[in-house]
Amino acid sequence: MKVTRRNAIMGGLALGAGAATQPLAGCTSEAEPSDPSLTKVTVLAAIHGRHRTSALYSLDVLRRAIMRAEPDIVLSELPPDQIEEARRSFAETGEVTAPRAQAFPELTEVAFPLSKLMGFTITGNAGWSRELADNRAAALSKIENDPARAAQWIEHLGARAEYSRELVGRGDDPRFIHTGAYDAAVERAQTPYQTYFDADLGPGGWTQINRAHNDLIGKTLDSVAGKGLKALVIFGSWHKYMIERVMKERSDIELLPARSLFD
Repeated sequence: MKVTRRNAIMGGLALGAGAATQPLAGCTSEAEPSDPSLTKVTVLAAIHGRHRTSALYSLDVLRRAIMRAEPDIVLSELPPDQIEEARRSFAETGEVTAPRAQAFPELTEVAFPLSKLMGFTITGNAGWSRELADNRAAALSKIENDPARAAQWIEHLGARAEYSRELVGRGDDPRFIHTGAYDAAVERAQTPYQTYFDADLGPGGWTQINRAHNDLIGKTLDSVAGKGLKALVIFGSWHKYMIERVMKERSDIELLPARSLFD
């Protein structure tokens, strides 16, 4: 990897997750995709623990995809307050001990080891917190056990069941996961959840948690804007369509198709 690109990353990030926003130098709404100053962004959908058991989307398949992407920076689904611990523990012991990281083998077993080999920086860009998760679980339990909301809960479960039927045999296929058809299936599955439960779940609701993720992703992309770097966003597959929807609104990036990493 070119030293100049690495220097650009380190200068822009200040080694922080969710680094402070900086001006988008030279960025205009008329920017063309061929503009070399644009940040090249790929949103890579992960399947978390299923990477360990899937033949189609194994950790090795994921590893090859990241190597093909050749990122300068990886924006991860770790919360900002855990990224420093993750970096420190990996540098000192080769293990990622940040609590939230244990749910993400795509990070602990693939991205962090590759960062040592390839020299890219990993940032924390998730709006998740333990308190948020606990509050969401409590609110959902209350909704599930409320007879007045039984119809809403049944519709929610039905949408999830339909999603499962629709994805039989291809739910772990990265070539399918990185398509608009997959995104549409996820959005249909989440519509009752988002419609009926957003107000109850607050920061943990589907709308607000994705907004929080995107806000942190946006701040990191702002911090490296105008340098022509390659950014790889690695989040759970259900978040992909929400992230890409926001990415398409930015004029300082070129959104690249992740599906091509699996050809």
